[in-house]
Amino acid sequence: MYIEKELVSVGKRENNRKRNYLVVNPLQGKHIPVRPGKALELFDVLAGIVKDAYNKERLLVIGFAETATAIGAEVAIRLGERYIQTTREEIPQAEYIYFSEAHSHATEQKLVKKAVDRAIGEVDRIVFVEDEVTTGNTILSIVGRLEEMYGRNIKFAVASILNGMTKEHMRVYEEKGIRCHYILKTSHKDYGRIADQFAENGSYEACDASCRHEIDEVRFTGWMDTRKMVDSGIYLRSCETLWKDMESVFHFEKGGRILVVGTEEFMYPALFIAGCIEKLGCEVWCHSTTRSPIAVSAEAGYPLRTRYELISMYDPGRVTYIYDIGSYDRVFVITDAQTPGSAGEAGRGQSARSTKDAGDAKSAGENSLVNALKKKNSEIHLIRWCSY
Repeated sequence: MYIEKELVSVGKRENNRKRNYLVVNPLQGKHIPVRPGKALELFDVLAGIVKDAYNKERLLVIGFAETATAIGAEVAIRLGERYIQTTREEIPQAEYIYFSEAHSHATEQKLVKKAVDRAIGEVDRIVFVEDEVTTGNTILSIVGRLEEMYGRNIKFAVASILNGMTKEHMRVYEEKGIRCHYILKTSHKDYGRIADQFAENGSYEACDASCRHEIDEVRFTGWMDTRKMVDSGIYLRSCETLWKDMESVFHFEKGGRILVVGTEEFMYPALFIAGCIEKLGCEVWCHSTTRSPIAVSAEAGYPLRTRYELISMYDPGRVTYIYDIGSYDRVFVITDAQTPGSAGEAGRGQSARSTKDAGDAKSAGENSLVNALKKKNSEIHLIRWCSY
């Protein structure tokens, strides 16, 4: 199994009075670049724990945005169950079930109500998947909302890579009949003190969307939105089709050093594609952009050294980040950010050299990410996964 130093690095939250630290998991594929096989192997261990507990039950797996969307998708796929993620994005014409994540930098979480309506009555248990659970209050909040809306006959469970709940918190869960499953038990007692020891003297790179590097943007169809609930088997096949489409356009030399970047909540397809490239004999790394504003430090032992500020590819009014970009032979950015007109124009494998104006707000997020990657990389491809 895993030990704490493999799964836990303590980072320092920026301007967050509710909690000054966060746990940065080196194998999760979010903030720190990871070999995709190692991340998926970790997620599969968690899936195995859940499978052993509920082998004869029908489950709805719910992954928490942003950081647990890939974990939740992989767990659902390995179990062959339905999957939906929470989201902070706006879904056109959707009605939501709202709840909050009190310690987070972005507290509002929501589920698409129509999807949950379809699942209730057809599943035996809802399994919430997280990267870590500390107090468990966020899950208690959504359990309360679901019981209020659908009654108290629903069974619940929580599956997380890390569990830092105290005995008191665990007792509350036991009293409410919510079962907890995890890979590693942790104690957060010293994490705040550890975070305070590090000076915030890393490299902070300001957002730059002023210039536009010409890159090839390739659009593929077949995107499935996990914010609206999916059959995990069909979702897996759609990811496999995306990979086949990519393989028909790009050639991968064995031994090449490649980075695959996901965007915010859109983590699983990037990690899946990275894993496929890795199986061809390439040296592959994967991580994603994030809303999380984490301090960076040049001191030894701190997990993050350089922070690049970006404009979100989903909302030009939102700031996002990517950390510790390395140098690679090729970089593939894989996103489901749907630009106006792109989905309607998309064909399988359609390539278009971008000619958008640098000042166009619709391309500001893309510009800022490409400009950050260009500091250490020359060959960058943008893969936009579209619905049709």
